[in-house]
Amino acid sequence: MRKIITNISLLLLSIVAVSSCSSYKTSLPYFEDIRDSISGEFNQGDYGIKIIPDDELLITVTSMVPEATAMYNLSLSNPATRDGVLKSTQPQQQTYIVDVNGDIQFPVLGKLRVAGMSTQELTQELTSRISKDVDNPVVRVQLVNFRINVLGEVKHPGAISVNKERYSILDALADAGDLTEYGERSNVLLIREIDGKRIFQRMNLNSSTLLTSPYFYLQQNDVVYVEPNEIRRENAKYNQNNSYKISVVSTIVSACSVIASLVIALLVK
Repeated sequence: MRKIITNISLLLLSIVAVSSCSSYKTSLPYFEDIRDSISGEFNQGDYGIKIIPDDELLITVTSMVPEATAMYNLSLSNPATRDGVLKSTQPQQQTYIVDVNGDIQFPVLGKLRVAGMSTQELTQELTSRISKDVDNPVVRVQLVNFRINVLGEVKHPGAISVNKERYSILDALADAGDLTEYGERSNVLLIREIDGKRIFQRMNLNSSTLLTSPYFYLQQNDVVYVEPNEIRRENAKYNQNNSYKISVVSTIVSACSVIASLVIALLVK
């Protein structure tokens, strides 16, 4: 009988050990490798965005004499962009859609190859060409369909419309409400389309090397996916972590009841 009680006790200890091993640890702070540093410096990477097919560009040309540059602007339209909703608003200038070959049809100048250029490079190119006929033209090129998608363990997943070209993965996570406590910070996935191919890169938010990564700044149509950590996966597997704990406790209580019954039976004999 004593041998039986000893075996049951060892079984209980094993159950407790297994339950304790099921507790996963996750690291919540960002940039843990510099948490004890007071100051430092990181080189700023290139955040310039290159124009690609299907981009939507807003290009305006002005000068001291508006009549001289009027021919270089598209006519007014409502809505101003292809994603706009038809409604009664003040008409705005139309946009240019980069075709599959990377070209746009520009007034007066004709077909222009713009794919692979930055908005700044296109601005300089148009300024140079228009300057041949207009004194001191002012050209403004803006990418109006800069969007990225943030998915997974963030508080507000979904598409984000960006109104600036300097936009980092930290900006994206901030606009998505930051990671939840169940987000895997050491393995964030970035999916990007380059020259018709989709590439992916994994990034570690716990490391400051992210700040100098060539993928730190995002590009149009990037997808950021924050995968669930072990705790979230365990919760999904067992429905809720609390349910798992309750089941372990119930097992221990049941085993204790068996031991108590055996001890009572032994004493009665």
